[in-house]
Amino acid sequence: MAHIEERKTEDGKVKYRVQIRLRGFPHQTETFDRKTDAKRWAQKTEAAMQEGRYFKTTAAAKKRTLGDLIDRYIKEILPRKPKNAHNTETQLNWWKQQIGHCILLDVTPAIIGEHRDKLLEGKTPKGNIRSSTTVVRYLSALSHAFTIAVKEWGWLEDNPLRKVCKPQLPRGRVRFLDDEERARLLEACKISTNPFLYPVVILALATGMRQGEMMNLSWSDVDFKKEKITLLETKNGDIRVVPLTGHAHAVLKELQAKRTQDTNLVFPGSKPNRPIDLRFPWEQAIKKSSITNFRFHDLRHCCASYLLMNKVPLPVIAEILGHKTYQMVKRYAHLSEDHKWQAIANMNKNIFGC
Repeated sequence: MAHIEERKTEDGKVKYRVQIRLRGFPHQTETFDRKTDAKRWAQKTEAAMQEGRYFKTTAAAKKRTLGDLIDRYIKEILPRKPKNAHNTETQLNWWKQQIGHCILLDVTPAIIGEHRDKLLEGKTPKGNIRSSTTVVRYLSALSHAFTIAVKEWGWLEDNPLRKVCKPQLPRGRVRFLDDEERARLLEACKISTNPFLYPVVILALATGMRQGEMMNLSWSDVDFKKEKITLLETKNGDIRVVPLTGHAHAVLKELQAKRTQDTNLVFPGSKPNRPIDLRFPWEQAIKKSSITNFRFHDLRHCCASYLLMNKVPLPVIAEILGHKTYQMVKRYAHLSEDHKWQAIANMNKNIFGC
């Protein structure tokens, strides 16, 4: 509730100090020369708080536009995030085109929510309907720009996207090869005219490495003696060590013995310093093996699924795949139903003797 206090300054003037304490919001205070102004501000501020559209403003929020914020972010912050800079810039420029003219004070959760819905209902330049996953990325790009403006630039006191609901994401896709499909695919990869296709597929199945991680892999990252691969650049920015054992170890060792190009890349293309493009050989192998509804990234799902079916705990799988938490690998939990059944059966047998 608002509390208005009458105060006198040293020169005898009367001021009216308003204090608002509302659960869930920081303590707000303003001072006015007239009591009517104090009451008006208190009423508007309390109403805005209760309706979820109040943000304490700074001078910058009253004169800077969202376009100014986005321009500065693209210029100063985006170069520090080179991996996905192009997509992020595209997403931010969409926001700039839509509401870039608005001063920051007017960029409320309601306006952002309205344009979130516009994204969901709209289509991509290729004519496809945007997925909820894509819309979440648009929101995340804008949210990080606001976070920088709050924490580093002092343009705002709060990030309006904290109060914007994200679209519900679809359940993660799980498609893995059964034994027959895997055998057919590996045979097709073996007879491919591209000598790198089979080693890449084996490495993906054996380690769960992402395609980008494998394509940028250098021989200096591979330690055959200690049977490990050290990934210095990963999606989440952490260094990750991947075990390299068994057939994958042998395949890479054989590939190293056949090196002909003067390059440190494990899978070089026609230009030694650039990785090979395996899209066409991969599509040909999928076609020859008569496998449907299977993408290259699904090789990573295969690895996770095989690990789980071999009773590897979810946190360990998350660590192997490079997830900071095991939430992402919970999608594979249903694959362990047989193991759960056996665990319950063993428990009942021990307790009840039947």
